[in-house]
Amino acid sequence: MTRTTVLTVGSLHYDIMVAAPHLPRRDETAVGTAWFPKFGGKGGNQAVAAARAGAPSRMVGAVGRDDFGSFLRGALRAAGVDDRRVATIPDAGSGMSVAIVDPGGDYAATIVSGANQRIDPAVLAQDALWADVGLVVLQNEIPESVNLAACREARRRGVRTVLNAAPARALPAALIPLIDVLVVNAVEAEMMGTPVVDSLPAAEAAARRLADRFAGVIVTAGALGLAGIGPDGTAFRIPARPVPIVSSHGAGDAFIGALAAALLQGAGLAEAADRAALAAARHVSGQPPS
Repeated sequence: MTRTTVLTVGSLHYDIMVAAPHLPRRDETAVGTAWFPKFGGKGGNQAVAAARAGAPSRMVGAVGRDDFGSFLRGALRAAGVDDRRVATIPDAGSGMSVAIVDPGGDYAATIVSGANQRIDPAVLAQDALWADVGLVVLQNEIPESVNLAACREARRRGVRTVLNAAPARALPAALIPLIDVLVVNAVEAEMMGTPVVDSLPAAEAAARRLADRFAGVIVTAGALGLAGIGPDGTAFRIPARPVPIVSSHGAGDAFIGALAAALLQGAGLAEAADRAALAAARHVSGQPPS
């Protein structure tokens, strides 16, 4: 059986991006210079990134019956993502976020989940959904019950799973053994119980700590690079590529989508992480995907 499709189960957000001279402090009203709408949500971004990396991409998610939802569907289709399993929830607004970006590319954001909290786990039992699927990508912007249902179906069907555990939250014990690859950034790794990640050796140490619970682990450390532990226990470190930063917003999602595509194309975890790191570097520097 040919399994070339990435199935992303996750969130969709209508992002409102605000450019400002700096990120506001508590109780400060900062004066912005511009704003614009952007397609977002970790799930949506990762599904699009997988498609741009050359993998057939399919998505399970939910939007509201509103203009935001129409925008999100249109963006998925324009990127070549199959959105037929994205539900429209009549009595819920689409997910959205507001993100503030400073001239250095740093950002802070607030999300409102909306329809993302209404994804029906029952859709994951449909046989047609899994046609040609070779990898499932998940995040923590949707209910735990949906992630667990996706992982159980994936395991039953012999499909690998990748969890981008962002934002960080406690994971149910039943979910952990069903994850083939865990991807977290430095902050998320620390919130899952690792020592501080302030160097590539520290990122590798964090990956080793997490590998006690997960089959494969990648810990990304921003401008430092990343480290990981493969399913066979082999460690790897990949220094960051020096690039000019236009914006770091969405870099993690570009990484996950490219990682998923590379894994489906037969790369091992270290090689897939290296390809994904290149995709993330191109993203933050404003270059189109290679």
